[in-house]
Amino acid sequence: MTTRLTAPQLDRAVGAVLGMAAGDALGAGYEFGPPLAEDATVTMAGGGGFGWAPGEWTDDTSMAVPILRELAAGADLAEEASLDRIVAAWADWARTAPDVGIQTRQVLASIGRHGGATAEAARASARAVHDASGRSGGNGSLMRTAPVALAFLADGQEVALAETARAVSGLTHVDEDAGDACVIWCLAIRHAIRTGELDIQVGIDGLPEERRNRWVALITDAETRQPRDFAKNGWVVEALQGAWSAITHGGDLVDVLERAVRGGRDTDTVAAIAGALAGAVRGGSGVPFRWRRILHGWPGLDADELTIAAILAARRGRPDAHGWPASPRFDYSGFAGGRLAAHPHDDGVLIGSVDALDHLPGEVDAVVSLCRLGSEQVPARIPAAMRHRVWLIDVADPAENPHLDEVLRDAADSVAALRAEGRTVLLHCVEARSRTPIVAAAYAALHLGVPAGQALNDVLAALPHARPNAGFLEAFPRIVR
Repeated sequence: MTTRLTAPQLDRAVGAVLGMAAGDALGAGYEFGPPLAEDATVTMAGGGGFGWAPGEWTDDTSMAVPILRELAAGADLAEEASLDRIVAAWADWARTAPDVGIQTRQVLASIGRHGGATAEAARASARAVHDASGRSGGNGSLMRTAPVALAFLADGQEVALAETARAVSGLTHVDEDAGDACVIWCLAIRHAIRTGELDIQVGIDGLPEERRNRWVALITDAETRQPRDFAKNGWVVEALQGAWSAITHGGDLVDVLERAVRGGRDTDTVAAIAGALAGAVRGGSGVPFRWRRILHGWPGLDADELTIAAILAARRGRPDAHGWPASPRFDYSGFAGGRLAAHPHDDGVLIGSVDALDHLPGEVDAVVSLCRLGSEQVPARIPAAMRHRVWLIDVADPAENPHLDEVLRDAADSVAALRAEGRTVLLHCVEARSRTPIVAAAYAALHLGVPAGQALNDVLAALPHARPNAGFLEAFPRIVR
């Protein structure tokens, strides 16, 4: 049965996935390095020991993708066949992946001796590796665990989620700590998606009673220290502590992930872990355009494709009544269109309605979309890095846009970034009535030096049908202050 989720809940489900991938890609270039100074600049520049491209995620997100894809297809992780497909995908990926965790590589390299690329073989291989070494408490199962939470967002699914998180962890990591960490994190992610609240205790409550006090002490310790203080963050316990420290001391998603990376050592993994939970609180709309536009990785996916998969996973594989987000086009035929004008303060920005995508002027080579679109609605000639799909609901109720100010600023910033590259930008929503004018005015006020009142009045004059909703009008002076 499809889980009924609000728009903010869906955004937060996307945030769990995009936050994980963004943290992973941000930390990729700093992996194995020492802690950084508190004021050190952290950029998503790639590099590092494996020569990652800017915005490229590593093994953390790559191992999460097969789980996410299973859920997006409507599969049930309680079924052995689903776990078989996940293990087979991991085995195929590991053959050519530049970076695979030590524990995971050992397990996947020896599954042939236990019957091949199946869940049963993976569990047997994981047990053999654990028995041979006496440990399997690395962070390799926690780093990939976020998508599991998306399958259990309905009421009363806490126990099922805890059992499944532990089972998916156990495909490669037998250690009790690894399973506990995945349970804690998945339950906290679930709670954040459902409520927008950050509460680690709901995760600890999902553990066997005899192990809760230890984890309470570990979490409390993390809250009093900084990510850099957890020098053994390749171990799942200190990886979780480092991530929780970054979250509790951080502000927005960007600040949290930068703090996680400054902690040093296993930077991509700690930031991916932190990003999954922080993203589940802040939403996919908390991932800034400068990161989203370059985010990519195995097996050839980008941020938009991760977003679609996350929405489908949260909806148990079923698009909505309009076919969104899986359909090539979102049908807006019942809405007023035909609206397209030059921005009054920058003729390199066109402001209009969604049907402008079907008659895109030749000079336009970048698009900022403020409404739902089908997967193929933006013309193929516009590269992925020149598209920005903003999660913005045209409703005055602040509950529908929990982080409205940040979203509006980032949308305006994305227009400015594309213009700074010499791009001609189409900024649009459905009818150019509410979302487009408010972002266009914010762009003029924030980046072109136009007084706020004049910016808004001039945009409304260029789009005389425009009527921004009351919530947007209330936010406008705050964001351009």
